[in-house]
Amino acid sequence: MKIRVLGCAGAIAAGSFTTSFLLDGDVLIDAGTGVGTLTLEELAGIDHILLSHSHLDHVLGVPLLADSVMRMRAAAGRGPIRVHGLPETLQALREHLFNNRIWPDFTRLPTAQQPVLVLVPFAVGQEIALGERRIEVLSAAHTVPAVGFAVFARVQGPCWVFTGDTGPNEALWQRLAQLPVAHLVIETSFCDEEATLAQLSRHLCPSALATQPLHQLQQSQEPAQLHITHVKPGEVRTVMAQLRRHGVKAHALHTGDRWQLD
Repeated sequence: MKIRVLGCAGAIAAGSFTTSFLLDGDVLIDAGTGVGTLTLEELAGIDHILLSHSHLDHVLGVPLLADSVMRMRAAAGRGPIRVHGLPETLQALREHLFNNRIWPDFTRLPTAQQPVLVLVPFAVGQEIALGERRIEVLSAAHTVPAVGFAVFARVQGPCWVFTGDTGPNEALWQRLAQLPVAHLVIETSFCDEEATLAQLSRHLCPSALATQPLHQLQQSQEPAQLHITHVKPGEVRTVMAQLRRHGVKAHALHTGDRWQLD
């Protein structure tokens, strides 16, 4: 299984795109502005979108993608794109995006019988099978109902984990301790000088991440690699330097980074 970073910034600026990951060419995890780095043909090949939560920087690509590929997918006889999310996330899409005021309702276009999008609810702890791939929905602790994802290329193999937007979250770490995590993509949205803002918005800063039980993922013969995402533009060097001072060994994620998970 191939995983590609389309966007990993906490906001937009030149060269900075918000959260989105592409799995094998047909599955998106989140649909931030990074979706716009794909060609039209690549966009038309997406059959599933998994959303971590309803905030705009993670979902704004969904309505734009639907409008872009509707004609191409219809001409090719492709079925609807399945948008997976918590019930609360999907309800937010219905009320605030696909309401015919902010954007047309692509869950009923081009026709109610054959729409370009179908909304599919999931729950924390649920496993979603997409071909041979298996995706487990993980707990997250954010200001709105939110989740992360553990992605497995095969049943017994290692997994790639994306925490989604989350503050400190004991339930997540309890589950991660039970999983064969090869790569952990975890947010650190703010620098330590903004620790109060991070706490209020239920994000992480370097000092908060350093208090999480990272050591439990480093005890196997093949310890997990830690990748930092969702940093605000212009703050990456500061955040990474502060993480190093706290003794956290991690890589800053960049658009275009890739993994191969066997």
